[in-house]
This record gives sequence, structure tokens and C-alpha cells, in this order.
Amino acid sequence: MNRRKTEPPRGVLKTAAADPQCYQHGRYHPSPDLEPYVEHYWSVQWDLRDLAPERAETLPHPSVHMIFERNVPNGGSRIAGVTRGKFSRLLAGEGGVFAAKFRPGGFYPFAGVPISTFTDTTVSLCDVFGAEGVTVEQAVLTENTDSSRITVVEDFLRRRRPEPDEHVGRVAEIVYAVAGDRGIVKVEDLVERYGMNARTLQRLFAKYVGVSPKWVIQRYRLHEAAEQLAAGSSISHSELALALGYSDQAHFARDFKTVVGTSPAAYARQARRGQP
Repeated sequence: MNRRKTEPPRGVLKTAAADPQCYQHGRYHPSPDLEPYVEHYWSVQWDLRDLAPERAETLPHPSVHMIFERNVPNGGSRIAGVTRGKFSRLLAGEGGVFAAKFRPGGFYPFAGVPISTFTDTTVSLCDVFGAEGVTVEQAVLTENTDSSRITVVEDFLRRRRPEPDEHVGRVAEIVYAVAGDRGIVKVEDLVERYGMNARTLQRLFAKYVGVSPKWVIQRYRLHEAAEQLAAGSSISHSELALALGYSDQAHFARDFKTVVGTSPAAYARQARRGQP
């Protein structure tokens, strides 16, 4: 039985009030032997029958997802690369999704092609894994519990277990350092910490992560900004901008609006209205 993750997810934009009774959401740790590759499994079920559709929005992480879903026009089960913009989906009726979220760099050994190939796009499981992709899709969609779906996916990944690759762990270490250390605000901080030049870092990220180190830094700093704004932090927007490495409030506000779609002040107001 895979353990549930208990810490709250990062990157979920709080722009609307969602009735928790309409949703079931779970996240699960992978088995120990797959931890170098998989960050966690996740599932969400919704039942909005007789209710108005609701929009779910996130600021995606630098991770590839293997997604299983029924009855989705032009979508279905798929590999989703890193989305550089905001992810937005209108949920209606009744439905559900099950997915494996790979660690940054963790999907490359299974794909065997630069992860930048998948950035801002989705491809079918068949396109990546051939006939085996069709088989695992059918097997997952036949199951009706998260535990049994995890078993199917993990058996599939173990059959394709790649040769050890030292870069996989290194890349994940760098990305998680950015996520956890707000003092990392520019690529030069990573160059100094990890002793590799910027060009090498760029090539490594393009191959294993799919986005640039600069993008990863900005994304995690915007995660922090969204969290603090939604929480009603007493810090001023100018202080928040400086704390996240921006030279001025205008630059921070411009980046935030470009990605989130609204200004920091407007987002804070929306988040407060959405709180129960």
C-alpha cells in the first residue's frame, strides 16, 4: 500500500471557491525502488452534475506527467510535458484523472529523447511507448482504485527500468534546491553552488527537465508569491518582490500578471473571496 502524501500541494491557484464535497483528491508516494524517477501519483475525481462548471488553475512544476483519463476528446491518456504558462481547465459534469508525476529529470530515462521535446505539448502513450502504451492505458482504466492503478503503472515502469544515470539525481537535486531555497534568485546562484558553468546547466536542463534554469527559478518564486498573496501575508508587494529576487515591484508585477493572468493585488482579492 503506497503512503499518502500529507503536505499541501504547491502551485494551485486559489481563484474560486470550490465545494470540497464535490471533489476527491489523493497523492501517494511511489515505492522505494521508483523514487529516483517518480515524485508521486495523484488522482482527482469530481462530481459537478447539476452544478455550474468550475475552473481549476495551477502554475505547473517542472515535471512530466503520465495521465490516464477516459472520454476526453483529443486528449485521453497521454504524456504531458512541462507547461510553461498557466494550466487552466474547466471541469464539468462527472469525471476523474489518475496520473504519475515524474521527478524533474525522472522521465528522461524512460523516454530516451530530450524532455524539451514534450514542453508545452501532450502526446499519446502509444507515441512514446508503442503498443505497450496502449496496453498499460487499458489496464489502468480497467482498475477502479488508486492502489490498483499504482500497481499497474509501477509494474509497467519496472519492466522498462533504465540503466542508472547520474544526471537524473543531480538534476532533481538542483531543481528541489530551487524549490526550497528562496535565496536562489538567479542562474548564477546555481552556477556557484554546483560548480558548473551556465551553458552546461542550460544543456542539462533542456535534456532532462525540458525548461531552462531561469524558468525553474522564476516558477518557484511565483509559487511563493501566490502562496503569500493567497494567505493574506502582511508583507507589502514591494517587500515581497525584493524577497523573491526582483529588482523592483513593477518587474515582479509584470511577471506575475504575464503568467497568472492578473495582477498580484487582484489575485490576492480573488483568493480572499474564494476562501470558505
